[in-house]
Amino acid sequence: MTNEIITSSAADLAARLAAGEISSVEVTQAHLDRTSAVDGAVHSYLHVDFDGALATAREIDTRRAAGEQLHPLAGVPIAVKDVMTTKGLPTTCGSRILQGWIPPYDSTVVAHLKAAGMPILGKTNMDEFAMGSSTEHSAYGPSHNPWDLERIPGGSGGGSSSVLASFQAPLATGTDTGGSIRQPAAVTGTVGTKPTYGGVSRYGLVALASSLDQAGPCARTVLDTAMLHEVMAGYDPMDSTSIDEPVPAIVEAARRADVTGLRIGIVKELTGEGFQAGVQQRFDESVQHLVDAGAEIVEVSCPSFTYALATYYLILPSEASSNLAKFDAMRYGLRVPPEDIDDPSAEQVMAATRDAGFGDEVKRRIILGTYALSSGYYDAYYGSAQKVRRLISDEFTAAFEKADVLVSPTAPTTAFKLGDKLDDPMAMYLNDIATIPANLAGIPGMSLPSGLAPEDGLPVGFQILAPAMQDQRLYAVGAALEARLLHAWGAPLLASAPDLTAVAKGTSR
Repeated sequence: MTNEIITSSAADLAARLAAGEISSVEVTQAHLDRTSAVDGAVHSYLHVDFDGALATAREIDTRRAAGEQLHPLAGVPIAVKDVMTTKGLPTTCGSRILQGWIPPYDSTVVAHLKAAGMPILGKTNMDEFAMGSSTEHSAYGPSHNPWDLERIPGGSGGGSSSVLASFQAPLATGTDTGGSIRQPAAVTGTVGTKPTYGGVSRYGLVALASSLDQAGPCARTVLDTAMLHEVMAGYDPMDSTSIDEPVPAIVEAARRADVTGLRIGIVKELTGEGFQAGVQQRFDESVQHLVDAGAEIVEVSCPSFTYALATYYLILPSEASSNLAKFDAMRYGLRVPPEDIDDPSAEQVMAATRDAGFGDEVKRRIILGTYALSSGYYDAYYGSAQKVRRLISDEFTAAFEKADVLVSPTAPTTAFKLGDKLDDPMAMYLNDIATIPANLAGIPGMSLPSGLAPEDGLPVGFQILAPAMQDQRLYAVGAALEARLLHAWGAPLLASAPDLTAVAKGTSR
């Protein structure tokens, strides 16, 4: 029974809960038991809220037994990325500088989850302040890919992707600044969506780069992702960038799964050279599946995409250097007194704290961003990057005149081994080459699994991009492709993943 519960989709669990076939306590306990069994090996979580999750589950069961009308996902548990504030639960952003901090308020996304009656299982691991593509920059140690524990589960949201792929949770939240939902989904065989910028509130989301950050849903199926997206989305007056428009009909699109007559654009600059042969092969096969489903294929060219990586790594560090200035040891979080100074000044305490509390990647980006914003260099670097950002946005607009959605591989390779790129920042940054353009333009994007690469037997991701506020197109295309792939595979992709239970026995972290 436990194995059946943890491998079920969120939609199936929701239906069984509504029918009274199972209880939320059973579902929540099954996932907590799974965490106790395998997370010592996977390290998806930074904090597990055993008591809180079960208390919420019991409350939902009581309300359902009393005949109360509940949200469709009420009683379905979820894991939350540790960049979202959670009242009464630690929020560290994977950093020593916030170790032990317990927020006095919930982020809007977490408030939506609680209002829907979803038990929060815990907070997932992440690269420090979401800076990374592997979760190796977490101050608390890396997460591991359930397909191969010696490989990365992506980043910065590797905790959320690995918690799904190891069946410790049916749903998880993520954030995507340059691909941190989509790239982890690609390398773990899961599904993740970056909504339109402003479609999901950023209030209570600890900021990395305010003009790029976007919270979004992570799951194992397209429909599950749509259902969670619908819970998370909506206008929020607490967020000045929140879009005051109705949420697109994403669940309806996922259920309809129709691409008949849809124009699908293949982005010339995001395929071919530089992409692993097996990644390109699975992408080409997926495109053919969409053609067989009735879609029309067109090729589009976006030349400025070749500058997206450089543009991103000027804009992001610049905004990060500003956003992270608030971690000054004066208000909350870590405070480290400088050595050999009896009566230190505030500046000396701040310097010692930031030196001890921030990791190497965070320091690297703060220094780069501060330089790019400094007097005499602002126009040459940050200003120029914003101009290229506009070119990229304009090219997306032109491309969407020719195609209803754009597609590409999500990442150029499958999951690399832990440590392989840790000492080579540029190699790590190149992992996000296909996902970054969407963040620069503020458009929505999705990654879903397209199979296993023949070279290494590891998951490959298929990326779908749509115009702003047309998120439902992602789900229509994603669900249509998913249905064709599931038919071809004969079972969900994750059904072929290794069993972690035996591996995890005797493992501790």
